[in-house]
Amino acid sequence: MLDFVYYPVSAVLWFWHRVFGAALGPDNGFAWALAVIFLVFTLRVVLIKPFVGQIRSQLVMKRLKPHIEAVQKKYPGDRARQATEMRKLQQEHGVNPLMGCLPLLAQGPVFLGLLHVLRSFNRTGTGFGHLGMTAQDNANTANYVFSAADVQSFLGARLFGAPISAAVNSSREVLEAFGPFGGVPSVSSIALVAIPLVITAAVATHLNSRASIARQDATAAANPQTAIMNKLTLWVFPAGVLVGGAVLPVAALLYFTSNNIWTYLQQHIVYRRIDREPTPVPEVTSVVTAPRPGAKPRRR
Repeated sequence: MLDFVYYPVSAVLWFWHRVFGAALGPDNGFAWALAVIFLVFTLRVVLIKPFVGQIRSQLVMKRLKPHIEAVQKKYPGDRARQATEMRKLQQEHGVNPLMGCLPLLAQGPVFLGLLHVLRSFNRTGTGFGHLGMTAQDNANTANYVFSAADVQSFLGARLFGAPISAAVNSSREVLEAFGPFGGVPSVSSIALVAIPLVITAAVATHLNSRASIARQDATAAANPQTAIMNKLTLWVFPAGVLVGGAVLPVAALLYFTSNNIWTYLQQHIVYRRIDREPTPVPEVTSVVTAPRPGAKPRRR
């Protein structure tokens, strides 16, 4: 059903594996790991422009706050009219609320597609989402754009002794499928690679949240709902990363870690450049001033 996601994700992964495999060897674990990392970088480069647009829109909306408050005072209780006036303000100043969701919406399918493609390199497990193939059939079956030879190369690749498609909680039958391709890995060898990645991802998640919260104004920070969300992003989300690290394959942890590190660096670079730009006060052509006390609202 999601082949329109799986094939492009596997194609980008295939391309970068060819690039790094030519230098390091196709069966090298670092070649596969770098292919995953540069899959992240490819997506994030594509999303740089929408991300910058999102930041600029947030800054414009922040400067429009007095006008927004005036709209709310002028049309108290009339949410439909408030929404109409808000759309006018956004259109006048080139603010597109949907652009703020684009980076997140684009990353979600890619991450899920990567998880599926990674699991499809080893289809020997049973249960939900597994095919229960024999180790021999699995090794001789293509995986989207990857040939059977690529599947065998992937199964044989190790990153400090851990297959990058294995997770700490991988079943014994899944681990045994790696046997003909470099031996059956131990849970401890996988944990030695996965745990540092999980910790790095959790710390990066916390630092990204802290950087975003630091740019909130005092009014927003004082909002009870905002305060709750701030606590969730600062502490609960990183804790979720730590807990989820046991079920994610090493390659997915590489994706998540490199994505968080990219976000951290990108936020600081983009904000620093935007902060150096002049910030003119928005001019609003719509009449959004609050009515005089006791005055009746005029109908248009």
